[in-house]
Parts: sequence; structure tokens; C-alpha cells
Amino acid sequence: MNERYDAVIIGGGHNGLVAAALLAKAGKRVLVLEKRQTLGGSAATEEIFPGFKVNTGAEDAGLFRPELVEALALERHGLRFVEGPAVAFAPRLDGPGLTLWRDPTRTQAELAERISPKEAASYHRFTQLVARMTQVLDRAMLQTPPNPKEFDPRELLPWAMTGLKLRQLGKRDMMEFLRILPMSVREFLDEWFQDPFLKGLLATAGVAGTMQGPYAAGTAYLFLYHHLGGGQGVRAGRFVQGGVGQLSVALASAATLHGATIRLGAGVARIRTSYGQVTGVVLEDGEEIPARAVLSSADPRRTLFDLLGPQELEPRVMRRVRNIRFRGSTAKVNLALRGLPRFHGQESPEQLTGHIVISPSMEYLERAYDDAKYGRPSQEPALDVVIPTLLDPTLAPEGAHILSATVQYAPYALAEGSWDEGREELGDRVVALLARYAPELPDLVLHRQVLTPLDLEREYGLTEGSIYHGQMDLDQQLFMRPIPGYGQYAMPVGNLFLCGAGAHPGGGITGAPGFNAAREVLQALR
Repeated sequence: MNERYDAVIIGGGHNGLVAAALLAKAGKRVLVLEKRQTLGGSAATEEIFPGFKVNTGAEDAGLFRPELVEALALERHGLRFVEGPAVAFAPRLDGPGLTLWRDPTRTQAELAERISPKEAASYHRFTQLVARMTQVLDRAMLQTPPNPKEFDPRELLPWAMTGLKLRQLGKRDMMEFLRILPMSVREFLDEWFQDPFLKGLLATAGVAGTMQGPYAAGTAYLFLYHHLGGGQGVRAGRFVQGGVGQLSVALASAATLHGATIRLGAGVARIRTSYGQVTGVVLEDGEEIPARAVLSSADPRRTLFDLLGPQELEPRVMRRVRNIRFRGSTAKVNLALRGLPRFHGQESPEQLTGHIVISPSMEYLERAYDDAKYGRPSQEPALDVVIPTLLDPTLAPEGAHILSATVQYAPYALAEGSWDEGREELGDRVVALLARYAPELPDLVLHRQVLTPLDLEREYGLTEGSIYHGQMDLDQQLFMRPIPGYGQYAMPVGNLFLCGAGAHPGGGITGAPGFNAAREVLQALR
């Protein structure tokens, strides 16, 4: 019989590794089991083309919690962040492009020149408001949501500081915060700006990764969420030297330093229980590993249905798990290029050091969504493009570059055909759209990888290709994430915990679900 671990963690993505490092640091005996041969989950860096290290999934680590960098001394484990001067650049077919710079003064000057002084002044006030609003959300990131059914003052005490932060906004801003959260990003931006091109660029933050258009209620909340960590009311736009997978490498190094064990190529077949209590896991090869607690960084449906089994759940809980909305909406096209493309409206390569956004208006975004809601990939999708080799040339051979485009919208469930049949057609569509803005790009392509929502499900275990482990709508947040009654990381079976993006606060490379789950596990194992 194998020796019993205090905690077995399913999945070697960044959240699972955060939990592993913190539990090991607290003196617990920890084992991480990762099915793939690469750490990072859907935020991995892989050499899929010879000489090119590609971020096959997520790119931007701007949301990763600075508290975790400090608590785990990740810089000592090789973690380095890199930032370019540009946050976002929107190329334009009929004139100069529009750049949002990390330096707000530079952005204001560009908006005044390219649009109008009035729009520039509005942008300044807008970013100040966003910075104040995100301070409130920021307080909630590393807290366990209270259970409204069980009034426990100990659960509410940490939230008192969040409430205090809200009160500190002042009565006017506090009411404004509560008014904005359920709004659509279209309504939010329309209150501040006139220029359609600027609004199209900004609105992408409200729909990224979700099957919602900019006219949908609650997308203003997602807009604010994506601006956490920016500090000045702009998106943080921060990348990892060596590729985003190096974040997981640093976390794994910290975890092993404190005594955790990490096994690659070790897929979990099921979670074992006895009398309503976790007893360990069984691997795909039949090996049984006993554990006092099991933490899963897989999404809630995969955890509770595929690994635990619906027979372990009450019918009411089973229905709620079945009703979680996943609705994957994004695809990824990764290109290896022989050189750097030039975009229409571009004046300098430094404009390309952040996100390159193809979304010329909110109406364009809504039309792209109209296709997807009827089960069709967008005929003219919105694209969020990064060229990481501009800031980190080590990712590609000398003179070569990597271009990665996140495609919005690509519905998981197609009305006609299959993704296996339509994968390369989507890749052709994306390259053709990029060629309208960067005409020389097709001649620069050496290699291409297309990842559809179905590929994200197959390769990374993301149910329906949902990069957030479930839609981040307001009714699937806080104590209702993943389902009402189980928003505190502990699942319906004793000592089973959720530590991935399917738990509060949700998706993105934050590390917050792993941090919060580790705290709850330590309480349970006292």
C-alpha cells in the first residue's frame, strides 16, 4: 500500500501548483498529479514547431497575484515578468492605428491627436473610475465567499474589509460601482465615449473568453475583472520571460523546495471515497494513492461527474452541476513567422509589444457574436493577437517571430459539421483577416497550429472548451461559483476541494483559486 499523503492535487496548472506550494510550505505532505508531460495546463509553453516555444493557450499573466510572487519567492525560482510600452494597439485600414500606452500621459496625447481632446479627457476620467472600481474587486480576490445559508461571523469578518473599501469610495462612487456591475459593456462605454473605434478596442475586455456579446448584461463586470492589476485603470498586459509556462515551472520549483512531489504523465481516473469521505485517487494505470484530502484543479463538471461520479451526489446537487454554463467561445491560432509583419496604421514596432486587437467597433463585435449564438464560427471574428518574441526573442530562432491569435467567437457546439472538419478552414479565415491588416503576413508563415474549442477540451480537459471552467456571468460568481451552496472550495464529499478556475474568483492567470483553496484545506486538516 502506498504511503498516505496529506493532499493529492489533480492537475499541474498554475492554480494546482499554487495550492501545492502553499500546502507544502505549511508542512503538509503533497503530491501533484499531471496527466500531460508538460506543466501549466492551458497556460503552458511548448515547442510545437522546431525552435519555437509557443504559448499554446493563455498568454497574459497580468492578473497573477503579486502576493503570491512574494509569499513563494517566485523570483528566486526564475520567474521574470516582461512588459512592453504598449498595452493594446488597434490597426486601422483607412488611417493611423490607435495605441493605448502603459504611460497614461502618452495615451491621452495620442487620443487628443487621433480623435479629439474631449475624448482624451473622457479617457483620463474613465481610467480613474476603473482604477477605483477595481480596488473593490481586488479585495475580494483572495477571500473565501461566505455561505449565505450558514451565517458564520468568522466567514463574514474578512469581507468587512471589502465592505470598508466599498464605503471608502464615497457614497456616489459606491452607488456607481453597484450600478455598473450588471451593465453591458456597451452601455458602460457609451456613457463615456463617442468614437466607435476606441469603443470597439475597449469592449473586447468585456467579452473575452465568454459566449456573450457586448450588448449582454454583466459584461461590464468582466471588463472590470480584466482590468485588475493594471494599477492605473488599464489592463496590466504582463508577459513571462521564457513563455507563460515558466510561471508554472517557478511554482513547481517552489513547491518541490518545500517538499512537494510532482509526477508528470500521471492521469487520475477517479477519486476514491468511503462513507462520504475522500480516501484518495486511482490513476489511469490502476495505481491507488491514499490521501487525507484531494484538491482538483479540473473544472467542476469534470471533477464531480467524471472523476468523482454523479452517484456520489445528491440529485439536487447533480442537477446544479449539470446546469453549469460552460459554452466555450474561443479558438487559438499560433503562427511561426520568418519575420515581423507590419500592420496598417502602425508607425513603430513598439506598438506591437502588447495586445493587437482587431475589433473596429462594438457593432462588429456584436455581429461576430450573432454568428456564434447560432452555432457558426464568426465570419469576421474579433482577434486578440500577441507577438511575444518582440519582448522575448529567445522564444524563436534569430530573426523569426511567433504570432498567436485568440479568436472570438468559435462556439463549441456547431450547428453544422464538426470542428475536426472545420479546423483548418478557421485557420484560413483568421490568416485571411490578419492579411487585410498585415498584407505580407501570409508569406511569412512557416508553421501553423489551430486549436478549436474541441481541441481545448481534448488536450487540456476544458469542458466544452471553456477557458474559464464555466462562464463568468454574475449568476456564476462569488458564492454561486461553481454552484450555490458550494462556493467555499469544499465539495459535497468530505475533504474534496476545487482549486481551479471553476471556483471563486474565476478564470485568468490569477493563482487566486489555488491560494484560497489551500487556506480552506489547511483549516480542514488541522
